[in-house]
Amino acid sequence: MKHCISAIIAGALMLLLSISAHAQTEVRFHNEAADTVTLTRLLDEGAGRRFTSPEARVAFFARKFIGTPYGAHTLEGEPEMLTVNLDSLDCTTFVEVSMALAFTVNENRTSWRDFVYNLRRIRYRNGEVDGYPSRLHYICDWAVDNKHRGNFSDVTRDFPRVNEVMRTIDFMSAHRDKYPALADSANYARIRRLEAGYRQHRFPYIKTIDLGNKAVKAAFHDGDVVALVSNLKDLDVTHMGIVVRESADAEPYLLHASSSHGKVEISAQPLADFMKRNRQWLGVRVFRLNE
Repeated sequence: MKHCISAIIAGALMLLLSISAHAQTEVRFHNEAADTVTLTRLLDEGAGRRFTSPEARVAFFARKFIGTPYGAHTLEGEPEMLTVNLDSLDCTTFVEVSMALAFTVNENRTSWRDFVYNLRRIRYRNGEVDGYPSRLHYICDWAVDNKHRGNFSDVTRDFPRVNEVMRTIDFMSAHRDKYPALADSANYARIRRLEAGYRQHRFPYIKTIDLGNKAVKAAFHDGDVVALVSNLKDLDVTHMGIVVRESADAEPYLLHASSSHGKVEISAQPLADFMKRNRQWLGVRVFRLNE
């Protein structure tokens, strides 16, 4: 009997070690030692503060990354797994990292492991990594999936002067050569099936010309996530950022990972003027973190 109990205990320990090893290998760090230390420090800083809203948490953490170098394609690699890289950020990873930190602090947690869990739930369909197509590549898909799971809300329709646009989203399959992972026929087929759900996809947005309206500007919160709507016919969004404003009556500015300036920065012009200088964008969608 003792031998059987010992065997059961040994088996359970082996299972736990196996689960632990799997949990560790499913995260790809750019610099594990530095990134985990940085995450723990940031979460400790956030834990000691009171925030007026979930989006205020997002703004707090977003500002911590000002000056971080811009880096493209940091999530690409085989096999597909959750990737953490705080040394360089693109527009999407900057937003996702800021949101995941805000989620974690809201849960009264201060472990980088909890951050990793929250980053995964934002970045992947149903919060689970299941190959390259499970990553939420399109912002329309990212919005639908995260809204369905209650992670954040699309508050665009709450703004004055809202319009709608309709798109058939198939940029990735139409430009297969730009995505090395789509050389794999299974990945390509799964992306095609995903895109089929976004034919004639309708979504709300605020036109650039309306961003200077006093009531529209007043409706923005410090920490709102904005997705910049593209003028491309087969893609919805080509850039993202976070609105920052120093007071309720201050102009909204865009805090974003800028490829042209090579770093995370606050736009030199208010959001309305920033958008007017970039004709590739028609306007913005606005998302707000849930409790």
